[in-house]
Amino acid sequence: MKSRCAIAIHGGAGKIRRATTRLERPALERALQAGYRILQDGGSSLDAVAAAVATLEDAGVFNAGRGAAPNGDGEIELDAGIMDGATLRAGGVAAVRRIRNPVAAAREVMEHGRHVLLAGAGAERFARQRGLKIISTSYFHRNKVSKYGTVGAVALDRAGNLAAATSTGGIAGKLPGRVGDSPIVGAGVYADNAACAVSGTGDGELFLRSVLAFNVAARMRYRGESLARAGAAALAQVARLGGRGGLIAVDCGGRIAMPFNSEGMYRACIDRRGRCMIVANDEHVSA
Repeated sequence: MKSRCAIAIHGGAGKIRRATTRLERPALERALQAGYRILQDGGSSLDAVAAAVATLEDAGVFNAGRGAAPNGDGEIELDAGIMDGATLRAGGVAAVRRIRNPVAAAREVMEHGRHVLLAGAGAERFARQRGLKIISTSYFHRNKVSKYGTVGAVALDRAGNLAAATSTGGIAGKLPGRVGDSPIVGAGVYADNAACAVSGTGDGELFLRSVLAFNVAARMRYRGESLARAGAAALAQVARLGGRGGLIAVDCGGRIAMPFNSEGMYRACIDRRGRCMIVANDEHVSA
């Protein structure tokens, strides 16, 4: 029997001012609908998360893609990762500067590369060879105020397959060459049809140390926990290390969890019953 589809997206965790939601909310809605349309038309969860994250990268209002925050040298360095829950294939790019949509490059690495993760100039050369759009650095807004703003998406398609994708500009003012959790399998992105798909946002170093995304799936598979309980427990482990942030997750039954321990998190979803919501902080801003 075919599954009902579901999708969740996020636009980062941290301190959210209500005045800014006038920019982020429409971007979240566009991304959510871009991914959901694919699912409704019978498309794959991989296509859905890639489309949703690319839309968020292009929006220019999150710390990813066009709106990425610069590093300590004033340069843009982008990371992205994607994972297919049906096959456990994954791909990522790190510290790239001229790829318009890093999530697309991550998918090319997964589907056409010999490796799981490519970085820097080598990743850009591979993306160019695969026909992806390479742009001038003048394209980026160089958002200097976004400490957080990582974007991500998780989805379940009608065939019952899960996928996850995450993209970021990293911490504003980071050391050049720093790579966070977003492109790392099991840290900022993970998907396994036997459990769930997860995308994280927050204190990347601590997400790496706690293997946040895999932790959610492992708790479900090996301890029999529900998605909601596993997500909350994995985030609590990050909190014990002094970390803040959040995650979005969907399980193989289409259930969605979007916990966070920061002051707020831009997040949106359409669940297996077709119910839509867009949320910032604890305030429900759309239904």
